[in-house]
Amino acid sequence: PGLPLPVVITAFADKSFTFIIKTPPATTLIKKAIKLDKGSARPHVDKVGKITRAQLEEIAKAKMEDLNASDLDAAVRIIAGSARSMGVTVEGV
Repeated sequence: PGLPLPVVITAFADKSFTFIIKTPPATTLIKKAIKLDKGSARPHVDKVGKITRAQLEEIAKAKMEDLNASDLDAAVRIIAGSARSMGVTVEGV
Protein backbone atom coordinates (compact mmCIF):
# COMPACT_ATOMS: atom_id res chain seq x y z
CA PRO A 1 0.00 0.00 0.00
CA GLY A 2 1.21 3.47 -0.87
CA LEU A 3 3.79 2.37 -3.46
CA PRO A 4 3.50 3.53 -7.08
CA LEU A 5 3.14 0.60 -9.47
CA PRO A 6 3.95 0.95 -13.18
CA VAL A 7 1.28 -0.54 -15.44
CA VAL A 8 1.47 -1.56 -19.11
CA ILE A 9 -1.94 -1.18 -20.75
CA THR A 10 -2.64 -2.64 -24.20
CA ALA A 11 -5.84 -1.47 -25.91
CA PHE A 12 -7.24 -3.43 -28.84
CA ALA A 13 -9.46 -2.34 -31.78
CA ASP A 14 -12.50 -4.17 -30.37
CA LYS A 15 -12.30 -1.91 -27.25
CA SER A 16 -10.95 -4.68 -25.05
CA PHE A 17 -7.73 -4.25 -23.14
CA THR A 18 -5.14 -6.04 -21.03
CA PHE A 19 -2.90 -4.67 -18.37
CA ILE A 20 0.22 -5.92 -16.63
CA ILE A 21 1.15 -4.60 -13.21
CA LYS A 22 4.93 -4.31 -12.73
CA THR A 23 6.97 -4.13 -9.52
CA PRO A 24 7.58 -0.73 -7.89
CA PRO A 25 10.49 1.33 -9.24
CA ALA A 26 13.92 0.54 -7.79
CA THR A 27 14.36 4.09 -6.53
CA THR A 28 11.14 3.88 -4.54
CA LEU A 29 12.24 0.60 -2.94
CA ILE A 30 15.67 2.06 -2.14
CA LYS A 31 14.12 5.12 -0.48
CA LYS A 32 11.81 2.87 1.53
CA ALA A 33 14.65 0.56 2.62
CA ILE A 34 16.79 3.37 4.03
CA LYS A 35 13.88 5.60 5.14
CA LEU A 36 14.73 8.47 2.80
CA ASP A 37 12.42 11.20 1.51
CA LYS A 38 14.28 11.95 -1.71
CA GLY A 39 17.61 11.44 -3.40
CA SER A 40 20.46 13.92 -3.57
CA ALA A 41 20.30 16.89 -5.94
CA ARG A 42 24.06 16.46 -6.46
CA PRO A 43 24.61 12.69 -6.13
CA HIS A 44 28.40 12.60 -6.61
CA VAL A 45 28.99 15.44 -4.14
CA ASP A 46 26.29 15.17 -1.48
CA LYS A 47 25.56 11.72 -0.03
CA VAL A 48 22.17 11.23 1.62
CA GLY A 49 22.40 7.74 3.13
CA LYS A 50 23.95 4.28 3.15
CA ILE A 51 22.60 0.95 1.91
CA THR A 52 24.00 -2.50 2.61
CA ARG A 53 24.37 -5.48 0.29
CA ALA A 54 21.68 -7.36 2.24
CA GLN A 55 19.18 -4.57 1.55
CA LEU A 56 20.23 -4.51 -2.11
CA GLU A 57 19.71 -8.28 -2.39
CA GLU A 58 16.21 -7.99 -0.90
CA ILE A 59 15.29 -5.28 -3.44
CA ALA A 60 16.87 -7.26 -6.30
CA LYS A 61 14.86 -10.38 -5.39
CA ALA A 62 11.64 -8.34 -5.44
CA LYS A 63 12.50 -6.75 -8.83
CA MET A 64 14.09 -9.83 -10.47
CA GLU A 65 11.23 -10.49 -12.91
CA ASP A 66 11.41 -6.91 -14.29
CA LEU A 67 15.20 -6.62 -14.45
CA ASN A 68 17.40 -7.55 -17.39
CA ALA A 69 19.76 -9.68 -15.27
CA SER A 70 20.75 -13.32 -15.54
CA ASP A 71 21.49 -13.91 -11.85
CA LEU A 72 21.08 -12.28 -8.45
CA ASP A 73 24.59 -10.76 -8.41
CA ALA A 74 23.94 -8.91 -11.68
CA ALA A 75 20.59 -7.70 -10.34
CA VAL A 76 22.28 -6.41 -7.18
CA ARG A 77 24.78 -4.46 -9.31
CA ILE A 78 21.90 -2.88 -11.28
CA ILE A 79 20.13 -1.81 -8.08
CA ALA A 80 23.45 -0.56 -6.63
CA GLY A 81 23.91 1.66 -9.69
CA SER A 82 20.47 3.13 -9.16
CA ALA A 83 21.33 3.81 -5.53
CA ARG A 84 24.60 5.51 -6.47
CA SER A 85 22.80 7.75 -8.95
CA MET A 86 20.51 8.86 -6.10
CA GLY A 87 23.45 9.87 -3.91
CA VAL A 88 23.30 6.81 -1.64
CA THR A 89 26.58 5.23 -0.49
CA VAL A 90 26.65 1.51 -1.37
CA GLU A 91 28.44 -0.80 1.08
CA GLY A 92 29.62 -4.30 0.26
CA VAL A 93 29.37 -4.28 -3.53
